[in-house]
Amino acid sequence: MRNLVILAGTAALLCGGLAGCAGSGLDRARPDEFAVARQAPLVIPPDYALVPPQPGAARPQDASGNARAQTLEALFGGAAPRSAAEQATLESAGGVADPGIRSSVGDPDTNVVDKGAATRDIVAAPAGAGQGATATPR
Repeated sequence: MRNLVILAGTAALLCGGLAGCAGSGLDRARPDEFAVARQAPLVIPPDYALVPPQPGAARPQDASGNARAQTLEALFGGAAPRSAAEQATLESAGGVADPGIRSSVGDPDTNVVDKGAATRDIVAAPAGAGQGATATPR
């Protein structure tokens, strides 16, 4: 009886396997490898406005100064024009201010006051810290 069950199971597997072989897969539509053509290479047209660089001449990228000055010029765009309200305030105060003061903030000659570690800690403290704080004597 056991052999009969094994023989029936094997026959069922063979029949199922043969049923899966009905389509061979060789009749699919696929590209013809002999009909493939090569693409022409891309050609960049010449730019006749460009001239070859002269030996020993300065590069055009370096003509406007150092990289720091170029960066500040790109970020801030030079001296910012004043609005009418700002101009009126300056005139009523009687002071003379440099028109390009906004652009000279990143200048290495600008004097900056170091506030110290205590101020840095206060500014960097998370919101809400210290609301319930109390002072204790040492």
